[in-house]
Amino acid sequence: MRQWVDQAASDAGFDLVAVASAEVFAAEREEALGRIDAGLMDGLPWFNAQRVQRGTDPETLLPGAKSIISLGWNYCPPADSPTPDDQGVIARYARGRDYHRVMKRRMRRMVLDLTERLGDRFGARWHVDDGPMLDRAAAARAGLGWFGKNGNILNPTYGSWLLLGQIVTDLALEPDRPLAKSCGQCSRCMPACPTDAIVAPYVVDNRRCISYLTIEHRGAIPTELRASMGNWVFGCDICQEVCPVNRKAKSTQDANFGRTDLTSVDLVELLGMSDDQFRERFAGSPIMRAKRVGMQRNACVALGNSGDAAAVPALTRALRSAPPLVRQHAAWALGHIGGEAARTSLDDALPDESDPEVLSEIRQALRPGDVAYSLS
Repeated sequence: MRQWVDQAASDAGFDLVAVASAEVFAAEREEALGRIDAGLMDGLPWFNAQRVQRGTDPETLLPGAKSIISLGWNYCPPADSPTPDDQGVIARYARGRDYHRVMKRRMRRMVLDLTERLGDRFGARWHVDDGPMLDRAAAARAGLGWFGKNGNILNPTYGSWLLLGQIVTDLALEPDRPLAKSCGQCSRCMPACPTDAIVAPYVVDNRRCISYLTIEHRGAIPTELRASMGNWVFGCDICQEVCPVNRKAKSTQDANFGRTDLTSVDLVELLGMSDDQFRERFAGSPIMRAKRVGMQRNACVALGNSGDAAAVPALTRALRSAPPLVRQHAAWALGHIGGEAARTSLDDALPDESDPEVLSEIRQALRPGDVAYSLS
């Protein structure tokens, strides 16, 4: 039966497969609840105590559950070239089709394949990271990889460039053993994080993570974190890029990843997109999750961090006509770039602005000593 599971996973397009027992994830439950109580998961209202309770007990997901088939899908494209400052960087997993849909179709195909091989129906529920199960906990128990200090699962062959899925089933499968590996003394990912989101080994403060700030977060990005975000506009790979395990990670040839037009995005073009243009450009990709306004907010921060005065006209247009959330960040970006043209834009916008939060951003940007103005 296990040979059938492995073959079905390979035929469905997965790079890794391992099996874990379906016992309650008791220790992982307590850890997750503790992080919720400590506020480390703030901003993710769906990641709550009820979800954790349900997701750490496979029996609640599938009555009679006996095994968890843990799956890994490699998304690592070939090495990137450096991205110019006027371009926004997109995390590697998002440079292609939305993986949720693809993975769920593949898992469904895998279950149907096993049903045909077994000649009988069996119980199965499958989840990607939008499901309730703690996917990394299941992967670690199954021996698919080990926990890195940045919270990602690391595999000897594919590093951390893996998307994870789980099939909870009532099939009685022999579980694999967890890998006897760890990060040891290595902690390169921790100081590499520009927003200091890795607050302790294996502990990430969601509120400071660039991936959260650029994707899930719907409001204004905290002022104190903006200058540390560089030109990332959707997700972040920094803690993975510095990981020694990823140096020799095997790249993928899967056509669902590696779209060259999603390696980076022109920030000025992004800032000026209409809803129709945004949908046409990013339809079918994970970038749709951040929505147009969110991506334009991110583009303002990236343009501000570029320090390029050539971005001032585009930021000025955004300051006068974009939605309030984008105007807030356009004001900050103009202040961060500085110079006479940027100051004039802020001064001109002040009398006509009515949104209190945008007004606050403009006034903050105009304060002497708080911005990078150089009128020479």
